[in-house]
Amino acid sequence: MKHNPIIASITEESQIRQAISCTVNRVNLMTGNINNLGQLVRPLQEAGKQVFVHVEMVGGIGRDAAAIQYLAEVFKVDGIITTKSNSIATARQHGLSSIQRVFAIDSAAIETALRMIKSSNPDEVELMPGLMPRIISEMKQRIKQPLIVGGLIRHEEEISSALESGADYVSIGDASLWKEPKLHTAPRGGDDEKTQRSEIGVPI
Repeated sequence: MKHNPIIASITEESQIRQAISCTVNRVNLMTGNINNLGQLVRPLQEAGKQVFVHVEMVGGIGRDAAAIQYLAEVFKVDGIITTKSNSIATARQHGLSSIQRVFAIDSAAIETALRMIKSSNPDEVELMPGLMPRIISEMKQRIKQPLIVGGLIRHEEEISSALESGADYVSIGDASLWKEPKLHTAPRGGDDEKTQRSEIGVPI
């Protein structure tokens, strides 16, 4: 599958049809509830999209281990998005990929986030908000996981800036931007690069 760095962040159920028809490979589902989740996930999967569910934003799921097991066994989603470290371990037990969402509100929050990431070891990290080129670059150097950035991105120039700063993916809620960016960086994450990053301690 061709690498497309854009992730469709679905915040309204009305966006499902647009996500199905667009060229993105991945979607982050941040709407719906336990009663209609299957109706939202199934057509996305049938369209060949990888579906990640934000467990704290989909109604009625809950945040415990049973809820994540239910997502894995009943809806067969590709992974979860969460701010909770304990959900990362549960997802791993049930064969789901995990994205840990962190918020860069100040330097202390970033350091706390880095400790959480090191401890929980998610498959990917999502940094919010996504309009911070310097922080994106420095975060990328301090983690081994692929880095997603999202939040407040409204223009193609901001997508390009995030990718050029080191982001592997950009998560966007604006359906008009659910397409391959004009300036496209190749996927990162080779073994040599991971080793090099692990040896770098760049202060934020």
